[in-house]
Amino acid sequence: MRITIVYDNTVFKKGLRADWGFSALVEVKGAPKILFDTGANGRILLSNMGKLGIDPVSIDKVFISHAHADHTGGLPEFLEVNKRAKIYIPPSFQEIKDRETITIKGPTKIHENVFSTGELDGIEQSMGVKTQKGIVLIVGCSHPEMGHILDAAKQFGKIYGIIGGMHGFSRFELFKDLELICPTHCTQHKAELKKLYPKKYIEGGAGKIIEI
Repeated sequence: MRITIVYDNTVFKKGLRADWGFSALVEVKGAPKILFDTGANGRILLSNMGKLGIDPVSIDKVFISHAHADHTGGLPEFLEVNKRAKIYIPPSFQEIKDRETITIKGPTKIHENVFSTGELDGIEQSMGVKTQKGIVLIVGCSHPEMGHILDAAKQFGKIYGIIGGMHGFSRFELFKDLELICPTHCTQHKAELKKLYPKKYIEGGAGKIIEI
């Protein structure tokens, strides 16, 4: 699988623009291209996509983690360009008029080897991808308790790594068995995670590509 961070608070690749929010393109062999969240600003989202060589029209599905504007603000402008993508939303996000919108309540298979944890704690869903190394978990802000997120994902297999926003998460021991940790966006304790897990830690930022 290949994950390209398109939108983040920091920049990894020179020439891209940073902004408060998160979005990543998830590419899995044999599966449609999935855009995980859309950042806060559609112009920045589409501009970064262009500089990364990502054609927004080629994206088949959009996965919205939760309804906060820093994860959904770019959606209207993206949908003006992409007229066909299916949109997967948690129940707390309002359906989009005149677009195919799928509301995910509980753990759900989206495509072969790709699933949603379902909305947890009434606010947010996360995406898991099965790889030969285990489950790679992609999170928006991790507003639900991290223990809840990990438990929901474990039903699909052993968790290999986690990528995305981890907000105020500080139960660092929950990550001891993971092999990859890439905190982005709203994560408040990046320095602590890097110190505790230096061999597992990967820097994020717009333009970062992670291949597993």
